[in-house]
Amino acid sequence: MKAFSSLRSVSGLAMVAGLLAMASCTAPRAIVSTGKVTPRGEFKVGGNLAFNVPTETISKTGSALITAAREAANKDTVRYNQTIENLQVAAIAYVLDPVRPSSDLYVRYGVIDRLDVGYKYAFGSHVFDAMYQFLGPTGTPESPGSRETGVTYGSIGLQYATQRAKLPSVPFLDNVNDVLGFKASRHDLIIPLVFSQSFGAEEEIGAISYGVMYAHSFLRYGFEPRNVYNGPGSGSVADKIPDLPVAKQNFSSFGGFINVKLGYRYAYVIPALSVYYQNYGEYQLLNNRTASLKGVTFIPSLGLQFRVPTSRR
Repeated sequence: MKAFSSLRSVSGLAMVAGLLAMASCTAPRAIVSTGKVTPRGEFKVGGNLAFNVPTETISKTGSALITAAREAANKDTVRYNQTIENLQVAAIAYVLDPVRPSSDLYVRYGVIDRLDVGYKYAFGSHVFDAMYQFLGPTGTPESPGSRETGVTYGSIGLQYATQRAKLPSVPFLDNVNDVLGFKASRHDLIIPLVFSQSFGAEEEIGAISYGVMYAHSFLRYGFEPRNVYNGPGSGSVADKIPDLPVAKQNFSSFGGFINVKLGYRYAYVIPALSVYYQNYGEYQLLNNRTASLKGVTFIPSLGLQFRVPTSRR
């Protein structure tokens, strides 16, 4: 019986994940950088496809979203019960760490030797960052600072992302959002520490990179249910669940990553894997309830990067 229940939950999750595939945005957290920053005066442009796999969200949304949506659909009044509570937890878990694919496009520019800046657009999330290289030469394949292969590079960065977070507008979840009146926004800071070994002089044919990262996220959210009541759900104003207009929470994430950059001079493919652990903390729910969340997130990704050299060097 337990195995059957687990199978049903997985099937429900697969259905939800399919609906979510192209329905919302999330700040990109896959680390595809190498320890060598963009050389002064040069550009890098590229894009990434990633899949966000958070263990806690999977555990909270296996069947809760579908069950709650079906029960709440087409009802004039909804009685507050465990299903409604599970639905709130699932909604918060989703905006904290959705189970979904994501994509982004980016451009980077070498401002000065050892410092570059970048902008990334993740189809609704805007990301700004800078990287400082503290280890290794700063040349280019055309004008190398070192002709040795296997040279070690190191850099540290700061990334800031902002986004509006919401349940996606897809069948079933539209009804869920109508019942909860759920809204959220978040801001994320990520500090990656990156080391890499060059393949060829100045990463001419790529590099292998690895490192650690620290992230801190700030979430604002609220619930404004229109028809959720205590008691029998008679519609009495006295029984109506009060709104939770604004609640705030922030949490830290810690992780590690590895990526491989493969190509030649002007074009590279970058497969990567990033892993985060986060204790999301305790969240206020309707009806003076709370919920605590924590878990691990796996982010496999595949990117394509183009180097745009200039004649300034």
